Amino acid sequence: MTQRSQHIYITPRGARVGNIIYPCSIGKNGTTSRKREGDNATPEGAHEIIGLLYRPDRLERPTNWALPIRPRDIWSDDCADPEYNMMGQVPSQFQHERFYRADPLYDLVLLINWNWPYAIKGRGSAIFLHQWRKPGHPTEGCIAFDPRHLLQIVRRIRFGTKIIVRQH
Repeated sequence: MTQRSQHIYITPRGARVGNIIYPCSIGKNGTTSRKREGDNATPEGAHEIIGLLYRPDRLERPTNWALPIRPRDIWSDDCADPEYNMMGQVPSQFQHERFYRADPLYDLVLLINWNWPYAIKGRGSAIFLHQWRKPGHPTEGCIAFDPRHLLQIVRRIRFGTKIIVRQH
């Protein structure tokens, strides 16, 4: 059985899970303790894994707690939406992130409890752990990994694992 680490630490050196450090990318503007919608920064602090989504047409189910991404699945990032920072489905008149994408960015997505479940509008939304576009390419606030490393991490953690983001 795979040993599970208690926390994932995001530091300037990468993401430490147990004694392994995985390269990762964070927001274009580093980290912040004052997260705001659209600031391109990764929120500092201790966050918790609240879900795992995967594309069943591209990947086998990675763990027993993973849920499939469906073509209509979205995450609201529009402050005007009553369902701001929540998962939903299209059609939606509000701005959102689509999980079912042509590229592989969201083939495997760890959801965290940043500004959730009782979202403060404008404090930031749609902060995930997902695949990177390319090595070292910054995100809009998420934490991104090589897809092989992300799968390794998913297999080492569980629902409720803490993500600790330190100042960069």
